[in-house]
Amino acid sequence: MIRLNLSLLTLMALLINGCGSTQWNGSPTRQVVATTEELPRSKSGNPPFYEVYGVRYTVMNTSVGYKERGVASWYGKKFHGRSTSSGERYDMYAMTAAHKSIPLPTIARVTNLNNGKSVIVRINDRGPFVKNRIIDMSYAAAIELDMTGQGTALVEVEALTAGNTNNKDTIEDATNDPNSHMYLQVGAFGEARNARSLADHLNRNGIDKVAVHQSNGETPMLYRVRIGPVISVSEYDQIVRQVETLQVAETHLVIETL
Repeated sequence: MIRLNLSLLTLMALLINGCGSTQWNGSPTRQVVATTEELPRSKSGNPPFYEVYGVRYTVMNTSVGYKERGVASWYGKKFHGRSTSSGERYDMYAMTAAHKSIPLPTIARVTNLNNGKSVIVRINDRGPFVKNRIIDMSYAAAIELDMTGQGTALVEVEALTAGNTNNKDTIEDATNDPNSHMYLQVGAFGEARNARSLADHLNRNGIDKVAVHQSNGETPMLYRVRIGPVISVSEYDQIVRQVETLQVAETHLVIETL
C-alpha cells in the first residue's frame, strides 16, 4: 500500500475538525500565472492510487479537459508553513488549493457559483477528504472567492491547459443572471418514461423540487432529472444525503437558464 505523507495526514485531521472561518491579516497574496501547458508532475503526491480511511482515490492521468462543480472548503493558519503532498510548503497567502485526484501541480480556475467571483490557483496538495467536498482552497483564494465567512461555497473547478486558458465560459454571466439557477442533476435518460420513473421515485421518498428537463435541439433526445433550484451548500448537502439513501450516487451541479 502506498504510504501517505505527514502533510496529508495533518490535512485530514483539519478537515475532520472542520474548516476555520476566522480571518487574520498578514503578508499579501501571491498570484498564479496561467499556463497553456500541463506542468511537470511533482516527485511526490502523484501515486497511481492511495487510500484514506479505507477509500481508494485514483490520481488522474491528465488534467486536460477537467471541469467539475461541487462544494469547496478552505484551510489556513494551522497549516501555514507545513509541507503539502507535492512537497511544497503550504503558504496560506498564496493562491493554492488541494484536490483528491488531479495531477500535482495543476493550474485551475475556481469560480464561486453564488457570486461569479473566480481565482486562478495552483493545485499542489491532496484533500479534502470530507464527503461532498471537491476542493480545499488556501486562505488567500478563499478570501478572493468571498467564502471565508460561510466556510464553504458552491464552485466550478476547471483545469487550465491548452485551449481553455483564455476561455472564461459563461459562469459569471450565468451566476449574475436572475433567470439562471443551479440544480443537482441525478440522472439522464434517452426515454422519458425512465426519467419520470426516477422522478416519481424521488418524490415518493420525500424529495421535493424534482423535475424532468427535456433537451432542446439534441439528437438523440435526453431527459434529465434535476432537483432544485439549489441555493446553498447546506441545501446541497441535504439533497445529496437524501438521494444517496436511495442508492443514487452519480450527481453533479448544473446551471440552467430559464
